[in-house]
Amino acid sequence: MNFVTHLECADCARNYPAGQPHNLCTECHRPLWVRYDLDRVREQCPRESLAGRPGDLWRYRELLPYADGANIVSLGETATPILTAARLGAELGLAHLQIKDESRLPTGSFKARGMAMAITMANELGIRRVACPTAGNAGGAMAAYASRAGMESFVFMPDDTPVINMKETHLAGAQVFRVNGLINDCGRLVGEGREPMGWFDLSTLKEPYRIEGKKTMGLELAEQLGWELPDVILYPTGGGTGLIGMWKAFAELESIGWLPSGKRPRMIACQSEGCAPIVRAFEAGEKHAPPFENAHTVASGLRVPVAVGDFMILNAVRESGGCAVTAPESCISVWMERLAKLEGLVICPETAICMGALDQLLAGGAIRPSESVLVFNTGGAMKYPDLIEEPVRRLKPGQAPDWQAIAEG
Repeated sequence: MNFVTHLECADCARNYPAGQPHNLCTECHRPLWVRYDLDRVREQCPRESLAGRPGDLWRYRELLPYADGANIVSLGETATPILTAARLGAELGLAHLQIKDESRLPTGSFKARGMAMAITMANELGIRRVACPTAGNAGGAMAAYASRAGMESFVFMPDDTPVINMKETHLAGAQVFRVNGLINDCGRLVGEGREPMGWFDLSTLKEPYRIEGKKTMGLELAEQLGWELPDVILYPTGGGTGLIGMWKAFAELESIGWLPSGKRPRMIACQSEGCAPIVRAFEAGEKHAPPFENAHTVASGLRVPVAVGDFMILNAVRESGGCAVTAPESCISVWMERLAKLEGLVICPETAICMGALDQLLAGGAIRPSESVLVFNTGGAMKYPDLIEEPVRRLKPGQAPDWQAIAEG
């Protein structure tokens, strides 16, 4: 059963009919929300209706946009675990620290959620050719789901995108193009190619359904925690779809009575000092974020100098009582190693930025030691081999190990 009523511009509130392909609002060129008949969902779908459903993102079908389950394009999107980081929490002075590990999803990152939904809706709407820009994991995810659906896919990547992302995307069947520029330059090329190539633009927030897929992070998190959300969520923020999607999920869950009213988390948007347009706009009290000049960070998912949904990110952060903060590039390798050695968690560099931000917020008193804190790990460290040090101890042929030296570290 489908509960979608219409689509609505997130800025000017113009309405658009459901069941048709849409990109940005044709009036103000801003992203569209998918709207549901939440009163009907509340009446017909008690929380208990989830019992017995498969443990995947599709279990929340009343709050998802597809109309026909036969159109679902899936690679087996299971719920991702929430892991308690007790030792790290003790070191930081936090009683309740958890990590939600999105690297367990197909294609190794949270991008699977958004692309699974976007490709499902493209499939339902009869679209057979898709394109997107990416500086990291989105390209591989789109290519994999497009191939699963039998669609053609085209991906444009900045020239300094990690090679493993390029190889993954190519292996999954996309035509891959390396661009001398940043992700916004790649996005411009995708837009220019729409008419001559006839593809549908799946850029971040330039179509309405990736956000609905990312929204499942919030739906799933709420259910996993027994419908009681943490006090604080830290989220690595590039295009911001995940943060926006979670905030939408929490609002919808409140509306249908699955979450208590007024108990949402403070949302913390985390960016690198090398590319921090949202932080600058937040600190300046602006609605939109001017392009960030000379953007640079090894956390490629955060290298987004201008985001079409900037005002949506800022609205969510401000409405939640949260903030947007930066952490230095130098903290990335430190936190990747620290999490791995202390908790056995191999986090991506984007999440390392969140950990650096958490450290600063604790030191400044913006997060209290008694609060429950959850950090999203949006991808796996193994997609960034250049950021991982090689083993330094090598044994030559026939060389006996020096066991005493090894024991002493």
